[in-house]
Amino acid sequence: MTPTAMTATAGEFRAAGTDLSERRRSGVSTGPLIDISAAPDTTGMHWGDDGALRIGAFSTIAAIAADARLAEAYPGIAASAQGLATPQIRHLATLGGNLAQRSRCWYFRNPHIACLKKGGTECPARSGNHLYHAAFDLGPCVAPHPSTMAAALLAYEAKVTTDRRNSLAIGDLLGDGSNGRSDNALQPGEMIRSIELGIPLQGERALYKRAISRTHAEWPLVEVCARAVIKDGAFRFVRLAAGGIAPVPLRLAAAEAALEGKPAKISTIDVAAERTTSGAKPLPMTGYKLDLLKGVVRDLLERLAA
Repeated sequence: MTPTAMTATAGEFRAAGTDLSERRRSGVSTGPLIDISAAPDTTGMHWGDDGALRIGAFSTIAAIAADARLAEAYPGIAASAQGLATPQIRHLATLGGNLAQRSRCWYFRNPHIACLKKGGTECPARSGNHLYHAAFDLGPCVAPHPSTMAAALLAYEAKVTTDRRNSLAIGDLLGDGSNGRSDNALQPGEMIRSIELGIPLQGERALYKRAISRTHAEWPLVEVCARAVIKDGAFRFVRLAAGGIAPVPLRLAAAEAALEGKPAKISTIDVAAERTTSGAKPLPMTGYKLDLLKGVVRDLLERLAA
C-alpha cells in the first residue's frame, strides 16, 4: 500500500508497497515507480493539547493497532487496525496506503480485462461474477471499497491532509461511489500526509467486526465499526460505518437514527439492525450481504450495550 494516488504519466509512488507489489506481479500495474520515504510530519502519533490526534500517513497499521493511548481515546480505530489483514501485512502497510489502495475486484486484478478503473467502457462484474461485490449499488462500478481503515475513519468523521489540501473530510476523499473510474478523489500525484481525529468522546465504547468467507487472512464480505456513548441506560451518541457493501464505506444513518436517545435494550437494537439495509440495492448475487450486515450490527450493538 502506498499513501498516494496512481499517476498514469509520472508513475506510481511506492512506500511499503504491499498492494502495489501484488499489482506489479499480476501485470495490472506496469508503469514507472517513484520511491518515497517517511518525513517527520508523515509518521507517528501527534497529540494536541486538547487531546485530539494527528496520525502520520506513513504510520504502520501495526503501530496504530498497538498504541495504548490511541486505543483508549479512539477504540474503534484501534480495533479496526487489529482486525485488518495479517500480522505480516500490518507490520508493513501504512495508514495512508490502506486508504489509497486499489480495488480488489477480480476483473480489475486481471491484466487482460479492461474494466472502468482501467480505462474500459463498462463494469464486467455487473453482468459477470459479482458474488463478493456491492449490496448498495451506487454507481457504474460495483466493486466494494477495499479499505478497512476508511470505514473506521468514516465512523470517526476524520479529516485528511495531503500535500495539496488541508482538512479534507474523509467522505470527500472517498467520494460517493458515483465515479466508477477511481477508488478515491486523490488527484494525480497527490500524496496523503496525515489523518486528523477529533477530540475523544468521554465514555465512548467502540468495536469492530468483519464477516469473512474463511477463518483467517480473508477480505471482509461485510465489516462494521460501531461507536456508542451509553448514559442512563440509553444511546446518547451512535456512529455506525460499514465496509464491503458498496463502492465506498457507508454511514448507516437510518440505524443510527433508530438508536439515538433510545433505551439500550434488545428491542431497540433489533429495530436498528433492520434499518441497516435502508437504501440497499443488492445485485443478483449479493443479497446475502444484507443478512450479514444486520447480523454484524446486531452483535456489535448488543456487546456495546451489555
